[in-house]
Amino acid sequence: MDKLITFIGNGNMALSIAKGLKKEYKIEVVGRNADKLNKFENELGVKIEKHLMDGFDMTGKTVIFCVKPANVESVAERLQGNARVVFSVLAGTTVQKLRNNLKPDGVVRSMPNLAASVGSSMTTLTGDEAFKEEAEKLLGAIGPTRWLASEKELDIATGLAGSGPAYLALIAESLADGAVKQGLKRDDAMAIMRGLFCGFGKLIQDVHPAILKDGVMSPGGTTAAGYGALEDGNVRSACMNAIEKAYKKAVELS
Repeated sequence: MDKLITFIGNGNMALSIAKGLKKEYKIEVVGRNADKLNKFENELGVKIEKHLMDGFDMTGKTVIFCVKPANVESVAERLQGNARVVFSVLAGTTVQKLRNNLKPDGVVRSMPNLAASVGSSMTTLTGDEAFKEEAEKLLGAIGPTRWLASEKELDIATGLAGSGPAYLALIAESLADGAVKQGLKRDDAMAIMRGLFCGFGKLIQDVHPAILKDGVMSPGGTTAAGYGALEDGNVRSACMNAIEKAYKKAVELS
């Protein structure tokens, strides 16, 4: 695999992925603004090759495509050459659209999340099977990967793994706020909430959620009381609806 990885786009997701790859790969970044490229380099903490977008030649390169979905056509017009392979992180942007505009030898759609910056992204993949192994190795540098059979499945997974950190952040903040409301100091509530999520992340790897829940919920206990409140608030239904809305938005973007 090529040890030089070319990022086209220098936003938050590109930075998160680059943080996960910087120890194993040489990185170059293509953007529209020199100041933003310099900022990207400073935040990444390693020297990178920086290029302005206009006229940049992608020929033979391994590209991670990180622009906004609405800008695919306008960005493609500013680039030259045909990449060896494009790994796209664009929500709702089909393999065919990427192939038509960028004309690479191969296309793989991927959906990482912001945990890429700490090597713990759950990244879903689909696209050209010939690049499956390479995609799993490359994106595996930032966390576990899962190859899916279709773009529809990846669009669904976007609402789960791609958007999921925002949902969990809302739950984390709400739980801490609830503890503060009952009288716990903010610093203590935040520390306990973080410890909760750290431990739960390990438990859920090997235990089905329903079994985990039943193991904590004793008859007439504190967990049962709190769980009942969550059900009264339709939290289960709201979470399921969140996945549906995110999936529909991904389809709309495509």
